[in-house]
Amino acid sequence: MPRGSDLIESMAIAGAAACLAHCIALPVLMAALPALAAVVPVPTTVHIAALLFAAPTTLLALLWGYRTHNAPLPLLIGLTGLALLAVGVLRYGETSLELPFTVVGSLILAGAHIANWRHRRAAHA
Repeated sequence: MPRGSDLIESMAIAGAAACLAHCIALPVLMAALPALAAVVPVPTTVHIAALLFAAPTTLLALLWGYRTHNAPLPLLIGLTGLALLAVGVLRYGETSLELPFTVVGSLILAGAHIANWRHRRAAHA
């Protein structure tokens, strides 16, 4: 099994997990500690930077996997998750749906990467 694809897949899963942790933990922390919200604002650029990391690693990992196992489902699921994540990021602060979009998108992305990983391993077995 190519080690490079495992590294990229691992980075993509880590990115999705970090995004999910950020999307869930930070708002909970901010809600629990209102004083902290006034001191530590999270700028939009952080969310855009996360998306700029997630998009290429996701696309590279899922396309690499597709070329290996020819199963389109992980790629389609991943593109759906990435689209939801992008909508959430690009609408940051404009709507109350931003958090659900990013959380669901991150969960879908993580699931797509896990499915991709499993398909790649099965193709090499």
